[in-house]
Amino acid sequence: MAADADALRLENQICFPLYACAKEVVRKYKPYLDEIGLTYTQYIAMMVMWEHKKMNVKALGEKLYLDSGTLSPMLKKMEAAGLISRTRSAEDERNLIVSITEKGEGLKGRAAEIPAKMGACISITPEDAMALHGLLHRILRQM
Repeated sequence: MAADADALRLENQICFPLYACAKEVVRKYKPYLDEIGLTYTQYIAMMVMWEHKKMNVKALGEKLYLDSGTLSPMLKKMEAAGLISRTRSAEDERNLIVSITEKGEGLKGRAAEIPAKMGACISITPEDAMALHGLLHRILRQM
């Protein structure tokens, strides 16, 4: 019985500090992202678009670990803001292609300052940051 009780203690959970850290990191991003008119989820989508310029929605969702129920409304808002365009593939109309627009590409310069600003908010050594990055990606690959 005692082992069961220990298993349910919040302080013994790995998921809780992951959740709390993620929530706090996103909260720290908010003022910087407000300056460029993006939510955190839109920001990470734009990071993928700045790198790839054009890709199908399914691949974008896979990269971001987002399902279509989250991704579709977000992409509609981003399209309405002129940051991306969505078109059906000529080869397969079921395939929706997302492309970055000139306006979306123009936002990249302003967003480029955000990682350094965030680095100043989080006191962690570069070595610890690299180790954490690797560990988190390893966990994601195993999920």
